[in-house]
Amino acid sequence: MATPSLLRIVPAHNEPIGELLTQRAFPTHALSDLNPFLFLNHHGPQVYPPHNAGLPFGPHPHKGFETLTFIEEGLLAHRDSTGGSHVSGPGGAQWMTAGSGIVHAEVSPDAFLRDGGPTHLLQLWMNLPASLKGVSPAYRSVEPQDLANLSGADWSWDIISGKAEHREGSVQGPLTSLTGLFTSRVHLTAGAQFTCDIPQGRTLLLYTVQGAVRCGSAELRPFVTPVFDRSGGPLTLDALEDATVILCHGDPIDEPVVSYGPFVMNTEEEIRTAYSEYRAGQYGTVD
Repeated sequence: MATPSLLRIVPAHNEPIGELLTQRAFPTHALSDLNPFLFLNHHGPQVYPPHNAGLPFGPHPHKGFETLTFIEEGLLAHRDSTGGSHVSGPGGAQWMTAGSGIVHAEVSPDAFLRDGGPTHLLQLWMNLPASLKGVSPAYRSVEPQDLANLSGADWSWDIISGKAEHREGSVQGPLTSLTGLFTSRVHLTAGAQFTCDIPQGRTLLLYTVQGAVRCGSAELRPFVTPVFDRSGGPLTLDALEDATVILCHGDPIDEPVVSYGPFVMNTEEEIRTAYSEYRAGQYGTVD
């Protein structure tokens, strides 16, 4: 049986945002995207001191895509112009559909600003086809206890969206992707072996958040992105250390992508329209 073939491994770019340690997995000059996955930033891990400025993501707009934020350590406070508001803790996830336009903020709670503490999170941008770029914006959050889960003796698989099938069972994630994306996080103890099937024709996003895993002959650690073909089949990971990996897959979107700042559309004219709409206050405000 065919297995996903590892084509290359692309290092992330070091792109700190103020005091926030940030490695950009993609887009970079070496990896423009993993269609339909557009963007992945890895923030931290780091520890903020007491009386800090917190995360630097005050109110800002988005349009034309979705975001998924994985919270590994610390707290993340989300607010947006639809009225969505939530503080997520370690192991949680925040899913936002920017759609026709939204303003949101991702900041640190007041207690964190006062006391400091660990911060470790990743944000993934996921494209929408032209037919869905005008959907109403929405926000959903899920905490660890609400994620679907499959577990073995030395691994645990948390499913956020989509259906996971394994010899240990079959489960459906609590969130629904507009484009049928499968999104998940896998925890492995050192020495564990984990195998799952990747559907043929889907783009695989596999990213090591912490620790190290072996995939075929390659050793995968944080801050590198492996690029696979779309042959599908069984994917096997061997944990060289205690490790956490993001494991997602989705159908590519065969459309032009024009991305500028916080907007992802199909044409430059649509980008200009998005900026005009935002300046006119059509995306609302964050209270």
